[in-house]
Amino acid sequence: MIKEVIVVEGKQDIAAVRRAVEAECIATEGFNLLPRCLSRIEQAYKKRGIIILTDPDSAGERIRKYLTQRFPEAKHAFVPREQATANDDIGIEQASPAAIREALSKVRMHEWQSSNQFTWHDIMAAGLSGVADAALRRARVGQRLGIGYANAKSFLYRLNNYGVTRAEFDEALKELDTATSQSDAMEEP
Repeated sequence: MIKEVIVVEGKQDIAAVRRAVEAECIATEGFNLLPRCLSRIEQAYKKRGIIILTDPDSAGERIRKYLTQRFPEAKHAFVPREQATANDDIGIEQASPAAIREALSKVRMHEWQSSNQFTWHDIMAAGLSGVADAALRRARVGQRLGIGYANAKSFLYRLNNYGVTRAEFDEALKELDTATSQSDAMEEP
């Protein structure tokens, strides 16, 4: 059983998490965040800690941002967008048990102080912005690092605020480039 309480958006998300792991969950019911819900989350935060596992969409990011401000020592898990999409719907409820377990195995904490280790130069040099496949590259690197998909600005923020080390970043890029070159080699006649 996972010690922390997992905070998700809805009841279907709770069902998906429980198919993957044994854990207590709290649903925010979207961005409603009623006082009784916030009180439950606060109690869990104080007593056991929480893991925020919101949908990989803009609404999920708004909820995550709000909860992070309110509960700064919360942990974060991210299911990649492509692993949380089915039937033209994006959400944790669409993710497989394996995808949820993988996300929970890569839990990150929001750092108290930004490391500023990574810069726009790093983002550009890695092909994570300014090139045709930048969004796909960010999604794949984010999956490897356990920080999820984000636009370039948010991705840089996550690199500097979720404890990603230079070695982890370099290794994720190396894995991506190796996988990409192997894929390209398979496509050549």
